Amino acid sequence: MATVRYEKATRIYPGTNRPAVDGLDLEIGDGEFLVLVGPSGCGKSTSLRMLAGLEDVDQGAIYIGDRDVTNLPPKARDIAMVFQNYALYPHMTVYENMAFALKLRKTPKSEIDQRVKKAASLLQLEEYLSRKPKALSGGQRQRVAMGRAIVREPQVFLMDEPLSNLDAKLRVQTRSQIATLQADLGITTVYVTHDQIEAMTMGHRVAVMLDGVLQQVDTPRALYDRPANVFVAGFIGSPAMNIKTVPLTEGGAKFADMLLPLERQQIETAANGGDRLVQVGFRPEDTDLVGPNDGGMPIHVDLVEELGSDAYVYGTVALEGQDERFVVRADPRQTPRLGETVYVKPRAGHHHAFHATTGQRL
Repeated sequence: MATVRYEKATRIYPGTNRPAVDGLDLEIGDGEFLVLVGPSGCGKSTSLRMLAGLEDVDQGAIYIGDRDVTNLPPKARDIAMVFQNYALYPHMTVYENMAFALKLRKTPKSEIDQRVKKAASLLQLEEYLSRKPKALSGGQRQRVAMGRAIVREPQVFLMDEPLSNLDAKLRVQTRSQIATLQADLGITTVYVTHDQIEAMTMGHRVAVMLDGVLQQVDTPRALYDRPANVFVAGFIGSPAMNIKTVPLTEGGAKFADMLLPLERQQIETAANGGDRLVQVGFRPEDTDLVGPNDGGMPIHVDLVEELGSDAYVYGTVALEGQDERFVVRADPRQTPRLGETVYVKPRAGHHHAFHATTGQRL
């Protein structure tokens, strides 16, 4: 097992002006499960491939433990990678697929057999060892790919969107298996996904990236409760946080006829740009439907999503001459009707304020 450390690691593809990964500083603890998450093109897979040795590091360095692996070939890094397309050999059985890397290392047959059977037991694959990949379901193939990584007993697991080819139900089941397995094995794991729900449910810590730049790295709870900037606030959470740019007053942020109070320090920092605007966000679940005389914001309902245990109400309100959309969580047994006007009020102390120009948390 080992720590992983990126030190100002940068990757610039030939012919491009902007780095795919820009000065990444990130330390991953021994035995930690760290998830890299962000939208397509944010640099998360490139960061993983740099660690694997599949992409060059143009500037900076990468360490596994105390060893500088920046210029080492993949086979010298003691890592094992799991890809989204499984990358299994179709002509080999499950046993042969899992044993292949050990055979290349000339590992004794008895040790190969022991390791393969142990991994198969962990992954509930014993009855499939003699089958070829074409005779397996997608979820079973993914477990074989995991098994092939486990038998190598690497210092670091690297997983590049391993669940993206599975259906929704199987993804939920498999992500819990991977998280449990990682906890049992205690192997340092770097996991890439574009799915923020996957990131929040699996990672000990989550690193959020945008345009090649690390935005914030923290525990799932800290990311959710104290996002560092507007991008993280809008990316983490489903449905997404309601974030709007509104006028800044002496008392706080003005939403139509509703005033959200801000701290004096927040108001002073927000006003530094001189444009008297502020970005304010509040999550659907931190919002209540109130009576027309309770100081809420009137919203015209245009969609109600009933999900059984929850209901989400979507609607629009005119802010500064433009229709803005909001979503709030409601009691699933008392949902408003389409076309109705409801009054929405964020709970005191549960809103988030960001600078109108920089997007940084106030």
